[in-house]
Amino acid sequence: MSASRAAGGRAAIPANMPDYERACARFSWERARARLAGLPGGALNIAHEAVDRHAEGPLANVVALRFLGRHGAVGELTYAQLRAETDRFANVLRALGVQRGERVFALAGRIPELYVAALGALKHGAVFCPLFSAFGPEPIEQRLRIGDARVLISTPQLYRRKVAELRPRLPGLRHVLLVGEAAQIDEIDGVEDCRELMVAAGERCQIAATAPVDLALLHFTSGTTGAPKGALHVHEAVVAHRATGEIALDLRPGDVFWCTADPGWVTGTSYGIVAPLTLGVTCVVDELDFDAERWYRIIQDQRVDVWYTAPTALRMLMRLGAEVAHEYDLGSLRFIASVGEPLSAEAVLWGREAFGLPVHDNWWQTETGGIMIANYRAMPLRPGSMGRPLPGIQAAVARRDREGGHLLAADGKLQLAQAAGEQGELVLRPGWPSMFRGYVGQEQRYRSSFAGGWYLTGDLVRRDRDGYFWFVGRGDDVIKSAGHLIGPFEVESALLAHPALADAGVIGKPDPLAGEVVKAFVALKPGMRPSEELRDELLGFARMRLGAVAPREIDFVDSVPHNRSGKIMRRLLRARELGLPEGDISTLEAIR
Repeated sequence: MSASRAAGGRAAIPANMPDYERACARFSWERARARLAGLPGGALNIAHEAVDRHAEGPLANVVALRFLGRHGAVGELTYAQLRAETDRFANVLRALGVQRGERVFALAGRIPELYVAALGALKHGAVFCPLFSAFGPEPIEQRLRIGDARVLISTPQLYRRKVAELRPRLPGLRHVLLVGEAAQIDEIDGVEDCRELMVAAGERCQIAATAPVDLALLHFTSGTTGAPKGALHVHEAVVAHRATGEIALDLRPGDVFWCTADPGWVTGTSYGIVAPLTLGVTCVVDELDFDAERWYRIIQDQRVDVWYTAPTALRMLMRLGAEVAHEYDLGSLRFIASVGEPLSAEAVLWGREAFGLPVHDNWWQTETGGIMIANYRAMPLRPGSMGRPLPGIQAAVARRDREGGHLLAADGKLQLAQAAGEQGELVLRPGWPSMFRGYVGQEQRYRSSFAGGWYLTGDLVRRDRDGYFWFVGRGDDVIKSAGHLIGPFEVESALLAHPALADAGVIGKPDPLAGEVVKAFVALKPGMRPSEELRDELLGFARMRLGAVAPREIDFVDSVPHNRSGKIMRRLLRARELGLPEGDISTLEAIR
């Protein structure tokens, strides 16, 4: 099929936001909140807005979730059926004695039970936390412990491989609910069969009358030092989820929408579950991982209207060439968006060649909870740009000194860049509904995320004369690999558990497909010698402990550079790896 054909049909439907300037002038979060159903007494619950409000109206028999199984099976849940299933799960939690505000974790692939658990937990008033199923045991244990998990939903296979041995170290984890074959579950001690509990539960529940500021979601994100950060979000976040889904992704009732992100990451929850369901959309969920021909077939066969994916996937498709896309009927597509890492201008324009539509980049973080800056369907595109702030979002560029500190005015406020093109840190004015409300157990770390009345994103940007933002680089060392955020400290800590290592430093190394891959530099203990056998052993050791976030490459070095306060100078490691200027090394710790 030709690209020109793909540009027709549904692509001619008017955009939800035809005029950006007018939308910004008229928008308010109060008006966005008024478009939700709400609950009596001013209560607000994400699951009610995503499911129950649709379950008795015109959308009751519309497919909410369509699951494409690993072996070819297709399963569907209408909005009415989804209400019944999520009510049952909420009743299961109630019968188990789970209290409002307690944390319910999920470790599973993209299977129906994960989505039912997410929405059922929210109905009950619990806090839901998804985990990426490719994590190794150590990242899983950290998150379960930091998040004070009370309930875990998983599969027999994942539980045996990654959690069973951790259970004695998690005394607060009271219930493990497994989904899958009953015979497999019966073989495991200390777990409960979720499906049996669901059958015994009633299919109608009294939804929790949660306040807008009650905790709802816990998403972990990695920092450059210390343990993973658990960002807390509240039920009021649904106001932003719905508004950004409509404005930034152009979603509307009747659409078929495919968000390829795993719910283990914030994108897969905010835009793989909540935002589209609040808008009465049919969500496609594919259990399998990336396969180019399969993905093209899904867009073709499911008649996908809006597709939200990652730059890594787009780069993989680009490798095969646009002519492969032309073998499929992709004319249903109206809008394509990408998130996870900066999208190159080449990828934006390649979309036109392959699909007849450009790919629209957008920017946000785990902490923001939803899209903050985007390229909109009806707005002129500037390939390579992050786009312009959402209506209701105030963004600015804060000046920084040479050491990366923030420049302050005499009144203590941040100095903001005034000239077009000036580089600085992207900052956002707090107040949007999906803004995170804290880091679990890290109040000081949370407070340090704000200064002078702004939220500090840590990303370096510039803004052009027309208000488009352009990504420059990260102000810290978080690695973005294939859409995943990886904290160097986690990887370094896991490596240092190996008896041969004295020190380790980790960076992100540019990669044409994944954006970055994790590379480690390790120093050996006295008496140990570098060898290919030891390198392979370390790679396997890290993979067993960390899973998908383990390093792809390991180099042996005499010493890992630290500054005088003891922090690893990853900037220096990166410069040496890429042959870049080392810059100021005055703070480099002397080699002893």
